Amino acid sequence: MYPEHLVAPMRADIAEGGFTELKTAAEVETVMAENGTTLMFINSVCGCSARTARPGVKEAVWNSEKKPNHLVTVFAGVDQEATAKAREYTLPYPPSSPAIAFFKDGELVHMVERHHIEGRSAELIANHLEGVFEEFC
Repeated sequence: MYPEHLVAPMRADIAEGGFTELKTAAEVETVMAENGTTLMFINSVCGCSARTARPGVKEAVWNSEKKPNHLVTVFAGVDQEATAKAREYTLPYPPSSPAIAFFKDGELVHMVERHHIEGRSAELIANHLEGVFEEFC
């Protein structure tokens, strides 16, 4: 597990984008039981999370006219209980962080895995997500 002082700026970065942190399995279950659309960002300490994933996710939300009803995040390697529960909802995809999951009425309808994030710009990730929002929101 990473020390809190190390991850605090990374938590703040995504929270400033309007995302609610989920730190327990119960919090994940509560959100996933809600109707509507949910964008879940699986946060990470890695460089691709900082350089492209977090900025891309926030940019997509800021730029889109159609937006998910719920913006949530879990932090892999930190909030282990919440992350494990979130990953149950992203099956059959293997654990991946960072990752971006999009749900409609609790059902996974789109997944962006780490290998889709690495080597791509924040702008490309944002544009991709804007298309997902247009389709499902």
